Amino acid sequence: MNALPLPQPPESPKPRRTRQSARRARPQHQQSRSHRILAAEAIVKLSVNAVISSAAIAALVQLIPQSISQQTKLKEIQAEVQIAETRVTRLKADFNRYFDPQQATAIVQEQTNRADPNQRLVVLDGAEPTQPAPAQNP
Repeated sequence: MNALPLPQPPESPKPRRTRQSARRARPQHQQSRSHRILAAEAIVKLSVNAVISSAAIAALVQLIPQSISQQTKLKEIQAEVQIAETRVTRLKADFNRYFDPQQATAIVQEQTNRADPNQRLVVLDGAEPTQPAPAQNP
């Protein structure tokens, strides 16, 4: 009962099979069946890829006109922004001029027809200048 097991001789390696014995010959109907399965699988893959490709092309065809119209709108908006920026620049310059204390009198003279009391008013008419009358001594 408590005896040690007897030593056993090492197992001899199994003989290798030759290539011909390892390859089993399939019957003809199994080979044609496997070919049919592979062909059906390839057809299914191709059809799925064709459906996905056609959906992608259809989406692109719909997106191209929208993209063109958006680019046109963007150009119009950029032109309007440029016009607005030039107007804002001009208005800023006017604003700075209107609130400049050194130019306050000049602005008042421009907007009203009043002249500074220290200035002389010069009025030009379209008539030709006449020679002054000689001064008479009484």
